[in-house]
Amino acid sequence: MKIEINKKPRKFKVGIKKVTLKHYGEIYLNNNNQVTFKNKKSEFDIVKKNWGYYATPSINHRLKKFGFRTFLIKNEKNKFYIFLVHINKMKNFKKYCKDDKQKIILELTNGID
Repeated sequence: MKIEINKKPRKFKVGIKKVTLKHYGEIYLNNNNQVTFKNKKSEFDIVKKNWGYYATPSINHRLKKFGFRTFLIKNEKNKFYIFLVHINKMKNFKKYCKDDKQKIILELTNGID
């Protein structure tokens, strides 16, 4: 694994409302390496495999346990995204989707039976 941290984060604007993001650096993973992002009550894993990336913990178990709901989203340019939303932030999320012209295509939280 290799980590490159930008001394001065690159700033750029995204979305209809032009929100400023800060890019702090890169993490280069080797096969079967994992990185976990954490805050006080939740975590999110990314694992590098020889075929690509295992990009999220189980949607209907670990993410749910950490208080996330998972959505497939489409923007006005027909680009698709997967969003993880804290259950106590649904109001903020719905406002964001409306303001940024994002459409919920499918909620994936409960998994496929």
